[in-house]
Amino acid sequence: MLADLGSQALNALRHNRRRSVLTMLGMAWGIATVVLLLAYGSGFERGLLVAFRSFGTNLVFIFPGRTELQAGGTKAGAEIKLTVDDLDYIRNEVPLLKHVSPEVAKQSLVAYGTRSATYGVSGVYASYGRMRRLDAAEGSFFSEADDFTHIRVAVIGSDVRKKLFSGQNALGESIRLDGISYQVVGVLRHQVQNGDDNINAHIYIPFSAMSDLAKTYYLNSIAMEYEGDHARIVKAVRTSMAFHHNFDPKDQRAIFVFDVFADLLDLQIISTGIKILLGFIGLLTLGIGGVGLMNIMLVSVTQRTREIGVEKALGARRWHILFQFLTEALVITALGGLLGVALAYLVSWSVGSLTLWSAFEENASEGDIHLYIDSATLIWSTATLSFVGIVSGMLPAIKAARLNPIEALRYE
Repeated sequence: MLADLGSQALNALRHNRRRSVLTMLGMAWGIATVVLLLAYGSGFERGLLVAFRSFGTNLVFIFPGRTELQAGGTKAGAEIKLTVDDLDYIRNEVPLLKHVSPEVAKQSLVAYGTRSATYGVSGVYASYGRMRRLDAAEGSFFSEADDFTHIRVAVIGSDVRKKLFSGQNALGESIRLDGISYQVVGVLRHQVQNGDDNINAHIYIPFSAMSDLAKTYYLNSIAMEYEGDHARIVKAVRTSMAFHHNFDPKDQRAIFVFDVFADLLDLQIISTGIKILLGFIGLLTLGIGGVGLMNIMLVSVTQRTREIGVEKALGARRWHILFQFLTEALVITALGGLLGVALAYLVSWSVGSLTLWSAFEENASEGDIHLYIDSATLIWSTATLSFVGIVSGMLPAIKAARLNPIEALRYE
């Protein structure tokens, strides 16, 4: 019985081929819009996350500040400086830490041969490179053995290499930092940046070798990689520093804490909101196609009123009629959906990428918006299409199923 009803539905579509095709195109255009908008939202989110990749995920940075609240006998406004002693305090008192690295930074005149420029130079531990995902395009980051041996080696950013070496080999060459020679052991891969800390125009040397360029007792920052709950780590860091530097743990300005995971959560909330908005706009567009489908199915019910009366007179029940017309609507929806997805793939392939970070810096195409249609996009689009198709087809099908067989037979 069900097979016969399905066959009747397909025959009805073939009989009204032009009308069915036009309705199908309306559904295809709507679902293609939904897929492309969701793909754009996902591409926008990935483009933003690329710029945060160099900060890792489970990282916390602390920076010196100035107190805002009075604590004990210390007045507000006291300057808080981070020292090398704080490294031991943090290691001993903050739980679940994997790596800790100090950072002392300064601007230095960097020279190679007759070329020179001013770049930021940071003295860090070898673990800093792993924490911040500073991948080397050539050579490698210096090793942990170099942390305390005072060896003068350097890892340079891609912009530094381009400026000083202009395409020539940089590995093994010696550059001068404020007149002191350091051997290049690695060149960092170019990274899309978000902020003033431009890795591409930066040089990293072992913390022990930084003492040749600047005093290293006071630190510019401390970087920590951890496991577990980020909020617990931040609270433990503030408590430890507050105890040793005599400030109120609630004083947010005494030390500045950059919690990368919290910032990523905020970014994901924003990007999720954008994707929901784009999906809603796509749903409205698809709804136009659904209205067209509903209108065509209502016309079909009116034109086939006598046919419905005959079927009921021969014993067809309400759910038989309902299934017949709902099947017609769902077939149009399914074929339109397949055509729309194919159209979306064609558009995404032909467009390629849309400018995002490339508008702000060179060699940043990795951070542009790529219309990549993933499985999540297809699942949400299919669910949206199914909802619109069922709603659009159900109302005309219910109207057909409720027709009085006697009045339907008398319909002219």
